[in-house]
Amino acid sequence: MKEMLRAGVHFGHQCRYWNPKMEPYIFGARNKIHIINLEHTVPAMNLALEEIANMADKKKKILFVGTKRAASKILRQEAERAGMPFVNHRWLGGMLTNYKTIRGSIKRLKELEMKELDGTFKSLTKKEALMLTRQKEKLERSIGGIKEMGGLPDALFVIDVDHERIAVSEANNLRIPVIGVVDTNSNPDGVNYVIPGNDDAIRAIELYARAVADACIAGRARSAPAGGNNEFIEVDEIEAEVVAAPKAAKPAEATATEEVAAPEMVAVAAKPAAKAAEPKKVAVKKAAAPAKKAVAVKVKAPAKKKADTES
Repeated sequence: MKEMLRAGVHFGHQCRYWNPKMEPYIFGARNKIHIINLEHTVPAMNLALEEIANMADKKKKILFVGTKRAASKILRQEAERAGMPFVNHRWLGGMLTNYKTIRGSIKRLKELEMKELDGTFKSLTKKEALMLTRQKEKLERSIGGIKEMGGLPDALFVIDVDHERIAVSEANNLRIPVIGVVDTNSNPDGVNYVIPGNDDAIRAIELYARAVADACIAGRARSAPAGGNNEFIEVDEIEAEVVAAPKAAKPAEATATEEVAAPEMVAVAAKPAAKAAEPKKVAVKKAAAPAKKAVAVKVKAPAKKKADTES
């Protein structure tokens, strides 16, 4: 509660701009400014953080939404630290209810990023490369935070639900739970987890975003050690069984090979003897053939010469 007081979470809007639905969360008024009762804010914040941690424990995605100037930079930093998707520039109509079209834009953005990395832009003319670069930057501003989301989020964390009313209404249509910071001038309808507090002060926004990011990180770390220990135990048991089985079977295999070794050795020794005998027969035939040809030549040659002399 002291941190909330230092951050100015208890300061609301001017009394003339108040929303009557926020009356249960208002402590009083001072200098025509409503003061928010932090006794309601602290338990509401703790309940929301516990729900966020449980979602992160189940590896669910929480979309950070804050497009106003005071929240844009802070929300992006904390969402990236927690590894969660975010929208911090402008909420495009149908970003949730018409996600199929948004998916096509995400695909186009990834294609442009690949072309920029593989050097395709350098092979284009200067004008074409400039047009594609501007298109990529525009897509990066609007949907760069959700390009790795991979589908609809499981929950929304919203700064200033009055400013992000379109996002809240789309989430309500799809029955996606909304966790929102609600000021005295905002309507809490449609917000599943209301966090009454100042949504304009930068220090207050930092407090909310940092707490939600920490809850996401803690929720993910909660399930990691349990899964890692079970995997190591199973692998050790399997390896012990696999290593023990071959050691017991080796003596039996050795005796079997020794019994079969004698016939195999006899058969292998007999084969080279048969192969060695065959070359001798071939050598005799080849030697006899040239001898006959040589005799025939010697006998015929003198006969022809005698016939010539007689004639």
